[in-house]
Amino acid sequence: MHESPRYAFDDAGMHEALHRVFGFRTFRPDQQEAVQAILTGRDLLAVMPTGGGKSLCYQLPAVMLPGTALVVSPLISLMKDQVDGARSNGIRAACLNSALPPDERSAVMHDLLAGTLDLLYVAPERFALDHFQELLGRVAVSIAVIDEAHCISEWGHDFRPDYLALSAIRDIRPEIPVAAFTATATDRVRQDISTRLGLRNPLLVKASFDRPNLSYEIREKEGGDGQIASILKGFGGQAGIIYRTSRKSVNDTAAMLLKKGFRALPYHAGLSDEERRRNQDAFIRDEADIVVATVAFGMGIDKSNVRFVIHADLPRSIENYYQETGRAGRDGHDARCILLFSQGDIPKVRFFIDSMPDQEERSRALAGLSKVLAFASSTVCRRKMLLDHFGERYPRENCATCDVCLGTKEVTECTTEAKMLLSAIIRTDSRFGAGHLVDILVGADTKKIREFGHDRLKLYGAGKARGKVFWRRLMDELVARKVLARSEGLYPTLYPLEAAVGILKEGEKVEMVRMVETSQAKGHTKRITPDGLPADRELFDRLRALRKQLADEQGVPPYVVFSDRTLHEMASRQPATPGEMLDIPGVGQAKLARYAEVFLALIAGTPAS
Repeated sequence: MHESPRYAFDDAGMHEALHRVFGFRTFRPDQQEAVQAILTGRDLLAVMPTGGGKSLCYQLPAVMLPGTALVVSPLISLMKDQVDGARSNGIRAACLNSALPPDERSAVMHDLLAGTLDLLYVAPERFALDHFQELLGRVAVSIAVIDEAHCISEWGHDFRPDYLALSAIRDIRPEIPVAAFTATATDRVRQDISTRLGLRNPLLVKASFDRPNLSYEIREKEGGDGQIASILKGFGGQAGIIYRTSRKSVNDTAAMLLKKGFRALPYHAGLSDEERRRNQDAFIRDEADIVVATVAFGMGIDKSNVRFVIHADLPRSIENYYQETGRAGRDGHDARCILLFSQGDIPKVRFFIDSMPDQEERSRALAGLSKVLAFASSTVCRRKMLLDHFGERYPRENCATCDVCLGTKEVTECTTEAKMLLSAIIRTDSRFGAGHLVDILVGADTKKIREFGHDRLKLYGAGKARGKVFWRRLMDELVARKVLARSEGLYPTLYPLEAAVGILKEGEKVEMVRMVETSQAKGHTKRITPDGLPADRELFDRLRALRKQLADEQGVPPYVVFSDRTLHEMASRQPATPGEMLDIPGVGQAKLARYAEVFLALIAGTPAS
């Protein structure tokens, strides 16, 4: 029979271990409460946004407590990187999954049985195996950690049936604390997680969903891939992710960017496992700057120096948008999130939703799309809207980091044009879509217009002075104001709603509001550099090159050696001794012993012996 681990909180020991292992003097928000709960043997339910530092919350107790911390994670493809990161800090870590060769699996099992592991990552499929559960009853386990815990809830946005087996952990090891972590969870999902895992009076840590280092911007989609390439020029070779809806658009965009000289690679489920792994590794190891991907990419990505995320198509939901944008700026430095929005994308999304066979799934998807459209069409602070969605109130009126708060409102009075558009819809019996209606108003000479005799309408060509972009924007505005609606299906038509009467017959005024970039906002598009760190750029680049060399020699991603933030601190402070190096955030005892000599030599300008 195994021994029950001892749970006793030692504040001084906790802070000593924090600095010794991770190189930090202080915790990030909410980390200390989570660590204290685990160290005292209490169950934990932590809702921490992507980039909130959740791994430290269980890795620190794993080092301090006797026995092995079991971490159940669905991210098999990233377990090696997680293990490499932990080992670089001197943590005795390993993983067990189907991708591991038999001899390595045997070695891990030997270490587990010998009690020489601090941390063991396993996939939920392995946890479900009877012989593995029997093994857990025989070895010293300190804590059970459930990562991506929302996957256990059918109300979560990423439900996985194989997670249901995790409820057995309470029966197998009733004496150990269970710590569940998730990046997004509603009240209903939190309750479901707690019930299914049998959490006992858990400490609820609900971290703020605000990521103050991220800026949010929504632009009208125009120019296709050319617009994307133009945006990328402002990032000067920095790392970023571009999300697209379809595999074809991923391939087309990646090929275009490669042709224009960008280091870009595609990622989607249609590629072979080997090509996906190779492209992801190239991105993580700084051998490619940009990944163009479907939503199949990114879950659990630990790359800390992603400087931008571009959504070139509509995200599926606010939760997805938040999680995907959260892959930027995980090092705490400034990063940008840009969404290219066009009402023309809506029919494509609706067609996909309408094809879903399950009515409940369709309803959830439609509700998600509706919230995304409200977010994209609003002129309210983007940060305020995001936090409102997660039940959090943003205390300031102006966040100074989104396009709405940085821009100015340009108001265009367009009552006459609105009447023209509504008349065109009514006179064509609400049978046509946006493209054809715009062609009528601007006087386009098309076969379709001639066939239907729409060139004989009194309104034909009446709006040519405004141009097609204006008319598209006006349609979007009237749809957003519920003056117009679009029919369902692949080829939606426009039809007037009751509110149209107020414009046509009661003289209701129509104004169109557009956000215009100020010089302050335009300045934000320049190359992002970390706030408060006036680093020597040349020295930083040399430190980065050394980090890449060492990472390649060890077969690990560069951020496993040191984060960009740590390199910026080195370039700024320029430590000259091991003691000064140990004061750099992110340099613990293990990394000091391994890397101090070569990095100090580079900073001093002399080769290491």
